Amino acid sequence: MENKLHMKIMFISLGCDKNLVDTEQMMGILRDRGFEFTDDEEQADAIVINTCCFIHDAKQESIDTILEMAALKERGRCRALVVTGCLAQRYRNEMLEEIPEVDALLGTSSGDKIAEAVISVLDGKGYQAVDDTDRMVRTDSRRIVTTGGYYEYLKIAEGCDKCCTYCVIPAVRGRYRSYPMEYLLDQAKQLVDGGTRELILVAQETTLYGTDIYGEKLLHVLVKKLAQLEGLEWIRILYCYPEEIYDELIDVIKNEPKVCHYLDMPIQHASDAVLKRMGRRTTKSELADKISRLRREIPDIALRTTLITGFPGETEEDFEELAAFVDEMEFDRLGVFTYSREEGTPAAGMPDQVAEEVSIRRRDELMQLQQEISMDRAESRIGQILSCMVEGRLEDDGVYVARSYMDAPEVDGLVFIDTDAELMSGDIVKVLVDGATEYDLTGTLVQDDAHDEI
Repeated sequence: MENKLHMKIMFISLGCDKNLVDTEQMMGILRDRGFEFTDDEEQADAIVINTCCFIHDAKQESIDTILEMAALKERGRCRALVVTGCLAQRYRNEMLEEIPEVDALLGTSSGDKIAEAVISVLDGKGYQAVDDTDRMVRTDSRRIVTTGGYYEYLKIAEGCDKCCTYCVIPAVRGRYRSYPMEYLLDQAKQLVDGGTRELILVAQETTLYGTDIYGEKLLHVLVKKLAQLEGLEWIRILYCYPEEIYDELIDVIKNEPKVCHYLDMPIQHASDAVLKRMGRRTTKSELADKISRLRREIPDIALRTTLITGFPGETEEDFEELAAFVDEMEFDRLGVFTYSREEGTPAAGMPDQVAEEVSIRRRDELMQLQQEISMDRAESRIGQILSCMVEGRLEDDGVYVARSYMDAPEVDGLVFIDTDAELMSGDIVKVLVDGATEYDLTGTLVQDDAHDEI
């Protein structure tokens, strides 16, 4: 192959934050092999698309992006179109047959072969590596951080064993596999040494960390070790199945100063009948008890959840039960998806499929209800002082954008700070909240240590 030092690669990362970690790892591998990167598709010699196929909309976005880049390849500089991730794993044969412009495919457990794939295609050969989903990918290459650097995701496990009836993840990502603790601590140290101040722990399910390789749940131990890293300020935990949240984990969230009083706990529904058909392992009563305990142990905890409307067999009574539960629980953060009928899942073959317009109406009603709850909870913050991490500045508005401990990047709210002070992204500052909208807060910078801080 010609001198790869002059070869430029553009990455497109679709889907979840776990996919983003895979993308950053592949970029690190390619950097170590001498490649350069570009954000300009017209300047790219190779384009790598890391795809998602979790629900229909994500699948369609992946397909549309591949087709768009395939058209670019036909008329532009690009000589290698590489598709990686979930779509490549799930629809390998269909993609090879229907999109011949794709030169290489790498499945979810093959990302460490990205350099070989790109080099092979640029040398005029095709490449395929759709390995067994249970293969564990580990790399010594340092990730290329794409989030801005002051926060980063740490993927602590792969795959899932829960097998919810609507979900394709076990089929495309394999069984649950924890990364060894030493490997994670080394990755975390590299990130923190590079300027990361907030680590966000992710996996398909974080609360089961360690059960497969250590024989017990050790997320709390991992968190304690991460908290010892000098320079790390915040640790945030996402994707906790409610039935797996355990005493030691609650204790470490409560007592370790670096752990945000925040928990992402997807419950999906609150009707016992729907939960059972979903293959979920909780009941409405158990969910209420877990939420009550979390708030009793950690009174200022911010709870995020996600829900599904229109699951097969969901009646109006089931939906009304869900809405009443949302009204009663008053989640701090909440997202709602309409059910996506995914081929190959048990739910796809269930009777009483719900019409799409009904699913959308129910979603919209829940989001309207949550908007009212969010407004009330946001207004209750007025007069409080929050510790916030600066994300940047809106020059036109003359304000800084930040996040409080209640806000994960991309999915939650923001805090807008009115100050003449010079702040840098990643700075942690105290903000006196003086205004609120449904999802965001406004405030002013304070330096008075006499105020109580959250």
